[in-house]
Formats: sequence, C-alpha cells, structure tokens
Amino acid sequence: MSTQNNAPNEMGTANIGKLLISYALPSIAAQMVSSIYNVVDSIFIGRGVEPLAIAGFGITLPLMNLAAAFGSLVGAGGGTLISIKLGQKDKDGANHVLGNVVILNIIIGLSVMMFGLLFMDKILVVFGASEDTISFARDFMEVILYGNVITHLYFGLLCAVRSCGFPKKAMTITMVSVVVNIILCPIFIFWLGLGIRGAALATIIAQSFGLMILIRHFADKNKYISFHRRFLKLKNDIVKGIVSVGLSPFMMNICACVVVIIINNQLKTYGNDYAIGAYGIVNKMLMLFAMLVLGLNQGMQPIAGYNYGAKKYGRVTEVFKKTVIYATMVMIGAFILCECFPHAICSVFTDDEEMTNISANAMRIMIFAFPIVGFQMVTSNFFQSIGKAVTAAVLSTTRQLLFLLPSLLILPKFFGLDGVWYSLPVSDVISTVLAVLLLTKEYRKLKAAV
Repeated sequence: MSTQNNAPNEMGTANIGKLLISYALPSIAAQMVSSIYNVVDSIFIGRGVEPLAIAGFGITLPLMNLAAAFGSLVGAGGGTLISIKLGQKDKDGANHVLGNVVILNIIIGLSVMMFGLLFMDKILVVFGASEDTISFARDFMEVILYGNVITHLYFGLLCAVRSCGFPKKAMTITMVSVVVNIILCPIFIFWLGLGIRGAALATIIAQSFGLMILIRHFADKNKYISFHRRFLKLKNDIVKGIVSVGLSPFMMNICACVVVIIINNQLKTYGNDYAIGAYGIVNKMLMLFAMLVLGLNQGMQPIAGYNYGAKKYGRVTEVFKKTVIYATMVMIGAFILCECFPHAICSVFTDDEEMTNISANAMRIMIFAFPIVGFQMVTSNFFQSIGKAVTAAVLSTTRQLLFLLPSLLILPKFFGLDGVWYSLPVSDVISTVLAVLLLTKEYRKLKAAV
C-alpha cells in the first residue's frame, strides 16, 4: 500500500497467498540483507582483526540478546497490538500504542545502557570471557551500549511501520541501514584501524540513518498512524497489552541469553576459546536461514493479527498454513547446504585451520533438526500474532529452559564438546512435538468459531 488514508482493509479481503507474499517478500529481503551484513561483519572481524576477535564477538551474544529481549518486548508487542487495533478499526488506540512504544523504548534503552556499562567486565566474565577475549568483547559492547537507545527506537518503530501496512518501506529502511553498515564497517576496521570498535560504531551509525527515516515517516500527520503529542504518554492498559503480547519474544531472548552464557561456559570447559569462536561462526550462518523464516513470520504477523481482530478465523488459519509450508522449504534447503559444504562455508570466516574444523563439525550437528524447525518457529510466532501471549511464551521458553538447558548440562558429560552441539537439535525435536500439541488445541477453537 502506498497510502493509508483508510485502514489497511486489504489484509481482510485480498487473496491470502498473494497477500502473504506481498508482505513477506519485503521482510525477507530486509532480513536477508541484515543477515548477510551480520555474516560479512563477522568475516571483517575474523580477517581484519584476528581469530580470537570472533571469540570475543561471540562472548557479546548474551548481552546483545538481553538488549534484544527488551527491544522485542516493546517492538513485537507494540507491532502486534497495532495490527489488532487496526483490525478493530480503532485508529486512536493504534496511535496511542505507537506513542507508548516510543516512550517505553527510550526508558528501557537508557536503563539497559546504564546497567551494562556499570557492570561490563563482571558481566563478560560470567558470559564466558577469558583473559584473551575480554578486551575484544569489551571494546565492542561499550560502543553498542552507548547507542542502545537508538537501537531500541529503530527496531521498535520498524515493527510499527510494518504493522501499519508499510512492509516495503520497512524493507527499504532496513536495506538503507545495512548498506550504510557494510560501507562503514571495512572503512572503520581496516582503513581507520578501529578494530572491533569500528564494527560496533558502524552498526550504531547505520541504525541512526534508519531511525531518522522512521521518525520522518511517523511525523507525517497525513499518515493513518502518526506521532501525536496527546498520545505520547504512558497508559496502563496499553503498556500491559504491549508487555503481555511481547512477553513471548522477550522470554525467548532472555532464555537465549541464559542459554548462550551456558553454551559459552560449556565450550570453555570442554573445548577452548576457539570453540567459542566456532559457535559464533556457526550461529551467524544458521541465523542467516532463521532470518528467512523470521521474514515470513513478519509477513504473517499483521495479516493474522488483523484478521483475528476482525474475527475472520478462516483467513487466520490459511495464512498460518502457507507460512509453515514456505518456512519448511527454507529449512530443508538450509539443511542440505550445510550438511554438504560445512568446511567451505566456515573457511570463509577465517583461515585458521583449527577453528574451521571445529566450526564445520559443529555445523553438521547443529543443523540436524532444521527440516522441522521452520514449523516450530512459525507456530510460536502465530500464537503471538493472534495475541495468545501465554501460549506463545510457554512455547518459546520451554525449548530453552526445559529442553535445551538440561541437554547442555547432561550431554557434554557423555560426548564432551560434541555433546554441546548435540543439545541443540535434541531440544528442537522435543519443542516441535510440544508445538504440535498446542497448535492442535488452538486449531479446534478456531474451527469451531468459523
């Protein structure tokens, strides 16, 4: 849609297949460009600094997951709530949600920044940093945390603009940010000699460009949803709604933070710093494929949310089914590629033979359950999209807490370093079974309401 003089009614009337493609493709393109940047960023760090810098970069993952957790609490929760309000034709309600998204992102962004900077070294040691890697991790995270408010506002408003019916604009903004990032990263790392700090600085500057475009978009009073001073104040019921719906991705990221801390410490116990670096390499690569599914989920979210709010449950189930099919196809392709060419893929990140061998072995094991992971990811997002916050939170947290954590603590005792890698596909299989059970129950309710 190019304008929004009327509410985005096409989400309730257009062909579901074409609608999903039109909403998902911009999100997929944006996620792919963003993921490619993350991969290229790791390559710049691995080859422009040194192999242990990748390990230091990997140490920062839990802290970045923590920041992402609060960002998704507001961004994903607010975006879903906006879609539901639009489906209910509640324009003022959607505008008030947008205002609360802005205020909450500023408050939480500042809080996370101050906490992270205050306890930086202690946090990084808990996260698995050694004497050889802590300096790299600290240099990267200091810059990221100083720009934390920018990051929160950028991702929060990006979710909002997508939920308001502008998926192509969200894609364009993401691409602009990524292109700026890719241009600045080698300049800062190689030419200016800023090392890993340069990579972080490039990220914050690029997000600032995207944020300026987003602010300009929502400052336009001709838009159906825009900034209004009277809506820029916290409202208890809206805050509760945002937190309730955003609880699932929040808990998922919090759990991911805890899990990566344990993974890093288990890798340090049963392996070495190179094993931590290897996990960083494989995680970046696998996230490239996961982001494709996330793009599909982001395309599904406003359609499912709108039609659920409009009580068009047949369209809700249809968009879910199509999203699952596409996600499964993506993950099967990823499985084949990574099982056949693990060494070739991992050697792109570093020319260190030991790290390449560890990474390739980890990749072949971690990718094992990917053919069914797409279904699990879509199902979790589906519950979030229709406002089933508790179910979505249960599904996202049980994989991490009830299935993955015990596997991480038990399997390495029997299989050593490989046990750390095995724990990931084991938890994926079990959580997929749970997703089937929860989805079956919800489907019966939706069919009965059609």
